[in-house]
Amino acid sequence: MVMKKLGAESQRTKLPKSPTSIQGLDEITGGGLPKGRPTLVCGGAGCGKTLFAMEFLVRGATQYNEPGVFVSFEETEKELTANVASLGFDLATLVERKKLWLEHIHIERSEVEQSGEYDLEGLFIRIHQAIENIGARRLVLDTIETLFSALPNPRAVRSELRLLLCWLKRKGVTAIITAERGDGTLTRQGLEEYVSDCVILLDHRVNDQSSIRRLRIVKYRGSTHGTNEYPFLIDEDGFSVLPVTSLGLNYNSSPKRISTGIPRLDTMLSGKGYYRGSTVLVSGTAGTGKTSIAAQFVDAACRRKERVLYFTFEESPSQLVRNMRSIGINLEPWLKKGMLQFLATRPTLYGLENHLTTCIKLINKFKPTVVVLDPINSFMAGENQSEVKSMLLRLVDFLKMNRITAFCTSLTSGDDNLESTDVYISSLMDTWLLLRDIEIGGERNRGLYVLKSRGMAHSNQIREFRLTSHGIELLDVYVGADGVLTGSARLSQETKDTAEQLLRQQEIGRKQFGLERKREAMEAQIVVLRAEFEAEQSETLKAIGIEKATNERFTQDKVRMARSRRGDVATEKRGRNEDKDRTRPKRRNPAA
Repeated sequence: MVMKKLGAESQRTKLPKSPTSIQGLDEITGGGLPKGRPTLVCGGAGCGKTLFAMEFLVRGATQYNEPGVFVSFEETEKELTANVASLGFDLATLVERKKLWLEHIHIERSEVEQSGEYDLEGLFIRIHQAIENIGARRLVLDTIETLFSALPNPRAVRSELRLLLCWLKRKGVTAIITAERGDGTLTRQGLEEYVSDCVILLDHRVNDQSSIRRLRIVKYRGSTHGTNEYPFLIDEDGFSVLPVTSLGLNYNSSPKRISTGIPRLDTMLSGKGYYRGSTVLVSGTAGTGKTSIAAQFVDAACRRKERVLYFTFEESPSQLVRNMRSIGINLEPWLKKGMLQFLATRPTLYGLENHLTTCIKLINKFKPTVVVLDPINSFMAGENQSEVKSMLLRLVDFLKMNRITAFCTSLTSGDDNLESTDVYISSLMDTWLLLRDIEIGGERNRGLYVLKSRGMAHSNQIREFRLTSHGIELLDVYVGADGVLTGSARLSQETKDTAEQLLRQQEIGRKQFGLERKREAMEAQIVVLRAEFEAEQSETLKAIGIEKATNERFTQDKVRMARSRRGDVATEKRGRNEDKDRTRPKRRNPAA
């Protein structure tokens, strides 16, 4: 019994919903609007209530085979058909196929005579006939204030409205009721008290001369839903909501590396370049070459057969292509092949959220692997730093979730604190390249160094950054007692070092030559001494030989002479014996 009870509790019943197929809305509502129940869509003039309701009907008829009825109290059938034709909605065809029914009800206050028993029976009959004619499953009433404008009695308004909503629920039709926003309330008549199943608030505000559209789900009975404000966009494709605040940090990171397009910069980034799907920031003062580095990266990406989407907020595409051609980077072939696409807009064209939704919509359509934002600080206007940071944070999260490499440039002020950005998004960036001006000897040159690059070993040295006719070059700077030298100062110092090195090499050669001469002289002296020694040795040995020969001859002559004198020989022998006796030890006489 306990197990059955736990099993029953684990199987939760979900609230039936009618999907809207409005981009992003089904995500934040958990599947759509409550099925068979009324939903209130309220907002001020021009916020998109009618379009929201119309797209709900059109998507239901075309994608879910759910016919719909649109009851308008303001616009006629012809006006509705003409107004939404620019969005690609062919209402005439849908009406002909009995997928859509358009009903215009004109009400004039002067034509209405209020009595104690006023009701909406005539309206109910017309709606009932329209629903039965096409088998409608969806209904729109636009707008409800017009219907009750002839009834000044608030009690009568609420009573009739309650009857209308109860009747719609009994019909089992998923309904949208639009209403104008009141002063301090969601609606002018306080309809949210009655239409409590689902209430959606549309807002169109203007901040710093830029318009922003927001959507918020005030309540949704029986279902969880997103509670934040979400930006939405109305464009040629209709109504789209971007639930960017629901993005999390659960995206996967790629271990693959891609080239920067600058070989020596790749070397500075452990020899392989950026991580694919990472975020790259290039910041620096004006004229340091931020856009040039971006263009070099774009060219390298296109050569790898990757699609690139370039958002430029200060230059036109034609101007940017022309300027990059002067440094040997030709982007025009990639434009013709469809590998590169530009979107050039002024940041003041529309609000931040519209920029965000436009960017994401175009990214979803073009499906690039690299996105360039040049520059991101152009969105700064007045005191909107937090809003810009929020917008860029959500855009970065979106790009990371789709493993799109984001390349951003940022213009920094000319103060001493170059290691910061005006929009304070450096913490969101994986790799940060900083460009700086180096002024020495009345000359201005560019320098580049890697401020940070997460997940890789990178160089901590400054490189001189040059724009040449064949692309970007990075050169070693001269670091000495006077600091970092670039440009002519570097060349002058290098020439001086080369001359000093030549002098040292010459001095070394001179000393080596002198040492060699001494060695040769010493060897010559050794040869002379050896020759003298050998000559003297030869003479000495010769003299020794002569002396030995003379001595032997003398001895031989003496012996021969003694033999010729015979007596002398005996005498000689006797003399020898006497010598032997003298040398022999004497024996003692025992008797003595």
